[in-house]
Amino acid sequence: RPAATTEAWRDAAPFAAADLAGIRRIDCATAQEEAGVIALLLRHALETPERTAALVTPDRALARRVAAELARWDIAVDDSAGVPLAQTPPGEFLRLTAALAVERAAPLPLLAALKHPLAAGGMGTGDFRRCLRLLEVHALRGPRPAEGIAGTRQALLHSLAELQDRTGRDMDMVRSQLLPWLDRLEAMLAPFAALTGLPTVPLADLLEVHGRFAEDLAASDEEPGPVRLWRGEAGESAANFLADLREAGTVLGTVEPALYPALLDSLLAGRVVRPRQSSHPRLSIWGPLEARLQQADLLVLGGLNEGVWPPEAGSDPWMSRPMRSDFGLPLPEHRIGLSAHDFAQAFGAPEIVLTRAEKQEGAPTVPSRWLLRLDTVLGDMAPTLRQEEALWRGWWAAIDRPAAIAPAVRPAPPPPLAARPRKFSVTEIETLMRDPYGIYAAKILRLRALDPIDEDPGAAERGTIIHKALERFLKEYPGALPPDALDRLLAIGQEVFAEALDRPGVWAFWWPRFVRLARWFIGAEGERRAILAGTETELRGEITLAGFAGGDVTLSAKADRIDRLTNGTLALIDYKTGQPPRPAEVESGHAPQLPLEALIAGRGGFPGIAAAPVSELAYWRLSGGEPPGEIARPAKDIEAVTEAARDGLERLIQAYDDPATPYISRPDPDSAPRYSDYLHLARVKEWSGTGGEDGA
Repeated sequence: RPAATTEAWRDAAPFAAADLAGIRRIDCATAQEEAGVIALLLRHALETPERTAALVTPDRALARRVAAELARWDIAVDDSAGVPLAQTPPGEFLRLTAALAVERAAPLPLLAALKHPLAAGGMGTGDFRRCLRLLEVHALRGPRPAEGIAGTRQALLHSLAELQDRTGRDMDMVRSQLLPWLDRLEAMLAPFAALTGLPTVPLADLLEVHGRFAEDLAASDEEPGPVRLWRGEAGESAANFLADLREAGTVLGTVEPALYPALLDSLLAGRVVRPRQSSHPRLSIWGPLEARLQQADLLVLGGLNEGVWPPEAGSDPWMSRPMRSDFGLPLPEHRIGLSAHDFAQAFGAPEIVLTRAEKQEGAPTVPSRWLLRLDTVLGDMAPTLRQEEALWRGWWAAIDRPAAIAPAVRPAPPPPLAARPRKFSVTEIETLMRDPYGIYAAKILRLRALDPIDEDPGAAERGTIIHKALERFLKEYPGALPPDALDRLLAIGQEVFAEALDRPGVWAFWWPRFVRLARWFIGAEGERRAILAGTETELRGEITLAGFAGGDVTLSAKADRIDRLTNGTLALIDYKTGQPPRPAEVESGHAPQLPLEALIAGRGGFPGIAAAPVSELAYWRLSGGEPPGEIARPAKDIEAVTEAARDGLERLIQAYDDPATPYISRPDPDSAPRYSDYLHLARVKEWSGTGGEDGA
């Protein structure tokens, strides 16, 4: 009713309950709940033979949610408004392959494109997925490789060099299939990559090589690329889209290749793929326009919020209201009138349900003016429309509710003795004490955490770089330090840092710290050389411990540095770029790394180092901050600490040689490790009192 005659509603006859039969209203808390309730309503309609039902809404996001919810019952319903071409498989593939080329095959865009279902690279899909998984694990995880497929190949070859003794099906596939396929991928991408390296390129040329590359990448061993890529309604629409753009390429002129993916996204946004026929004979999703000429036994009018139905009138930045009138154009409010017409027309259906969400993306919403006016007109009868609201919302809440919720318990798996490990490093012994479940996951289940993709160098990489620089310096200058020792150490540091110096953060933060650290190290080393008879760095050693129920145990270590002193004793030094263990932790046995290294050294377990007493255990903290470095000697009585570590190790092994002893996750919250790769696997946040914070 026009606003000028709104007061006439007061003269209307009162409504009876029979007048409202077939009209229901359901207000939901969220858009997700609204979609679920609508899906339930549509699913319930199918219980009556020949009954038809449709959702009518201008909210395309709600339409997609409802279609997704119906999929839980294997019901496929198309939205009559269609699907944006950019969100169809061919459209997504075109966008991803454009980003791959423009970003020079960086790990994230490369994996995103190759993991798309349409990608096959001329191989069988099974072999292609296995090769891709190996490429990801061995070349694309961790710090970013050099740009291009050549950089990815180099990273893969470097990884293979480290795994040269590894055999098995995976390594055979890397050598026989993955490397040749990388060569083919580089050849496929070469024309596209060549154009993206130019300052400006004719758009028609970019589209031509892009389409050819997408077809080559989509090819499998059974079907050519054009057949797989342009198949179906979405593929046909994507092919027509590229053809139309190529025809208009002469008009559009040249483009900077870096802007090509964004341009492609913008152009794709205007294309919609509409189904030629409904995928379901009795259920439909319509926009208000499509609903005008169609009928259904049940109509669900969804998204009844201001700004959605009716839409916002908006403002025209180019033409004022008087100007629109002068030109004979309709005012912005004209669309609101059409929305009111569509809403009123829907009430001609035998049964209708009105739905809305009280919150959208966490923000409160305002009910549609149609609902507010309906409440006003109905007066005391308005609540009768919502009599079934609690019922339908309750059904939706119950549909995914489990029958019972069992609280998570701390994992404590007790594997058989034959499966328990017999080889440990000294750092793994500390893990076995602080978090046995970590040893269970790593050494029994043999699970290894994958590095993040395109990872920025972190604390571990910084420590590795510093260790390498100091190791090279000590090997090149084992005797008296040269007068320009600092300059030579800095030169070595620049060489070691070279691989990471292209990262701005490394240059800005790590290198200045290394310079400060180098000054401190040269000073400390100069004072120490007077008592040194020799130095070994990054030395691996091991000993065998016998007499256990499960068999012998091998204890290994990689010592950062072992100094042979002039008095015939040994000094064990561990470099720490972070915070070293407290003396109390070493004395109590909670940080047994250095004492156990002393045990190995005392038994002659390090090659080239004769068994000798250990007179010094030291942590050199190499932070590069203020102060740049510190030397901490946590144990006063080294012999007693070493003996206590040996005794504790034997008792620990004996305990875990009992098949009844479980590998508990973080048994002592106060001594739990600061970091673990297996917290999510142990579900620590589900059973611990603090969600794993502060070790608990």
